[in-house]
Amino acid sequence: MKILATYNLKGGVGKTTTAVNISYQAAKEGFRTLLWDLDPQGAASFYFRIKPRIKGGTRALVKRKIALDDVSKATDFEGLDLIPSDFSFRHFDQDVIDTKRPVRQLLKLMRPVSQEYDLLVLDSAPSISLAAENIFYAADALLIPLIPTTLSVRTYSQLLTYFQKSRGSHLILLPFFSMYNKKRPLHRMIKEALPKEHAEMLETIIPESKRVELMGVERAPVGHFAPQSKQAGAYSRLWREVRERIFS
Repeated sequence: MKILATYNLKGGVGKTTTAVNISYQAAKEGFRTLLWDLDPQGAASFYFRIKPRIKGGTRALVKRKIALDDVSKATDFEGLDLIPSDFSFRHFDQDVIDTKRPVRQLLKLMRPVSQEYDLLVLDSAPSISLAAENIFYAADALLIPLIPTTLSVRTYSQLLTYFQKSRGSHLILLPFFSMYNKKRPLHRMIKEALPKEHAEMLETIIPESKRVELMGVERAPVGHFAPQSKQAGAYSRLWREVRERIFS
């Protein structure tokens, strides 16, 4: 089982929509896929019409009172399951701080389901915390949406600096442009410049689109309610790039 986390230090960059659409595309191709909504806000759970609640909360998982198998839910899409969000995940750092090897707790929770799925996607909250360190330790790759703006690029530089000084050397970094607007000069300038500085940038660009915003109304991935759209095609291409990087 490969573990892919969507992550960014900055919020509002398209992280959850990426996790939802990548998970959908993977399942559509026949990959047994599990999406874990680790963001206490529960947006991914909302998109799949699943109540954001885990009985006993995060503490019950950490204390091994319940297992991931017990809380995973089937979505409306074949081959795609979801572990819903729970507001208690905001206390994850407190729940694991006194455990043995606290940065390995998420990975330990995932091991029992490793034979059931081909891909586990983690939708993470925008922070550097003990929860984030658990994600960095467990994941094979980070899928990092970047809006082509100065602040978004700056947060990516900060993340690279963090990994130079801390855990994460094993991680495959997969940054890509999200919410791109070709009418904006700054977007066009950064789109041309950043890949020259960072060879790890993926080629696929996810355009800014009202159709992506409609996910909140349709409560489904773009590829489901608008399969012929440019946005659905972009997420399909993004998944193919990710698949080639992490399953090769």
